[in-house]
Amino acid sequence: MTTDRAQSPLRVVLTDLNAAVVESWRAAFADTPEVEIRQGSILTEQVDAWVSPTNSRGRMDGGADAAIKRHLGAGIQLKVQRAIRDQFAGSLPVGSAVCVPSGAVNPRFLISAPTMRTSSQNVSETLNVALACAAAFQAVHRQNRLVPGSIRSVALVGMGAQTGRVPARICANLMWTGLTLFNDHCFEDYDELRATVLAQLEDIEKAPATRRVRIAAPKPRSRA
Repeated sequence: MTTDRAQSPLRVVLTDLNAAVVESWRAAFADTPEVEIRQGSILTEQVDAWVSPTNSRGRMDGGADAAIKRHLGAGIQLKVQRAIRDQFAGSLPVGSAVCVPSGAVNPRFLISAPTMRTSSQNVSETLNVALACAAAFQAVHRQNRLVPGSIRSVALVGMGAQTGRVPARICANLMWTGLTLFNDHCFEDYDELRATVLAQLEDIEKAPATRRVRIAAPKPRSRA
């Protein structure tokens, strides 16, 4: 299902403490001036939703996850894990996400999208950043479908660039892929999202590190 982004533009903020990630974002998003990029903590961003790169069990024990849990309180992890249990039988696949109310004024929502299955896993040789970023943005679509206009702004850190050890330039390019997919398409489910991303990025490891890949939206399903 395609969406009309002109009616409800999403404000996107990319922020990280890592200068290399920030500079890589500036290169990858040079032709995407509507995306705000700055060096700093996500905890200072005044937006409707923060995106937390987590693990499949929703254990917020490292990197940005841990900082967000300290800021919002331990209860946020319980909310995330409850959503994972209710929606995904306790294990959130990479390429999926959950969106929960934060209990705070800012942000009002936390989107948890795993970049790894277990804590501190090295995902530098995977496509997990693209999958996680795409899933996080699809969670925005899903929340806004439930309550139109509930998420009008979102902030993200460098997905997988710290704990996951993904090189900054690769992280930036894969996040660009995730954002452009959000702008182009809304998926019916996360299985379709994962299949689309993996099918079109499977040979990306052979490409130069500077290459960006825009994923084509899947063709509409035929109706019997």
